[in-house]
Amino acid sequence: MPSSPVSVPARHGSGLRRVLTWWLVAPLALWALLASLYLDHAPAALRGSLAVLWLALAVVVLWRRACPDGRRWAWLALAAWLVFVAGWLLQQPRQDRDWADDVARLLQPQVSGTQVVLHNVRNFDWRSDHDYSARWETRQYDLDQLRGVDLAMSYWMGPAIAHTLLSFEFADGQRVVLSLEIRKERGESFSALGGFFRQFEKVLVAADERDILRVRTNVRGEDMQLYRLNMPPEAARALFLAYLDQADALRARPAFYNTLTSNCTTVVFELARTLDPGLPLDWRLLLSGYFDRYVYALGGLAPGLDLATLRDRGNVTARARASRDPDRFSERIRQGVPGARAP
Repeated sequence: MPSSPVSVPARHGSGLRRVLTWWLVAPLALWALLASLYLDHAPAALRGSLAVLWLALAVVVLWRRACPDGRRWAWLALAAWLVFVAGWLLQQPRQDRDWADDVARLLQPQVSGTQVVLHNVRNFDWRSDHDYSARWETRQYDLDQLRGVDLAMSYWMGPAIAHTLLSFEFADGQRVVLSLEIRKERGESFSALGGFFRQFEKVLVAADERDILRVRTNVRGEDMQLYRLNMPPEAARALFLAYLDQADALRARPAFYNTLTSNCTTVVFELARTLDPGLPLDWRLLLSGYFDRYVYALGGLAPGLDLATLRDRGNVTARARASRDPDRFSERIRQGVPGARAP
């Protein structure tokens, strides 16, 4: 017997509902499962139990024909998910944890006219990631002596992911690197996936190049690019002060790090955008390893050379590893970098 005119649309509607259910439930369940596994400071048994719960509820909802009361289970799963999300959003970043030595102290800037005093500038002597001499220093800078900014990109996970740092150069030879980083607890290691789920607070670190650049190239084996930014002194000064404002804000109110939206590269963009609101959003802000291409497209690197040449001359990895004198590290790595000045 031929199908009735109503049966075909009904079957189509049922299929559409199943597709929409899959597209809604599966992502929500996956998010909740991962958020449970990375639930900060929760006992392992609780994290595992929550992950199993979300998996079980997803199975019941997605294959509810096998369940005698599938619709009720679907509503129960939704209510449980909403309660979990509310609790997850109520998590608060903290300042009072047992922090790793290299992020134990918060940067404290003091600005008086053109004079800037930075308390807690890091200047560690690294022999390995676990063997180092810790030094925290107070340094003074004259904003009228600020001459330029260098962009450093340290590749630690393939060509698409890099850590972004800015080094500010002063006429008296001083350089200070500013870097947004995760604030690890003692014994904790970074997880890019955990960074999506409020596992880490963020911290703004001010450090000597012999510390923060050298540890990446010479101790951790990362590949580093260095570029001179095409930035006038007044813009460099405004960017430097914007960083210090960020340090004050994080000291007053801690915040969570986010692998995608609040990281070492997005903070550079956000602060630069306060100076130039017209800066466009771009996919290279998300894949931080391509951030130099974004800056180049905006005319932000040393002019007169193509990007391939800038990248070739700006790869400082070999020079950094060959440098045996920490006091001449900044000078050595800048040999041949277009636009960069040796100290």
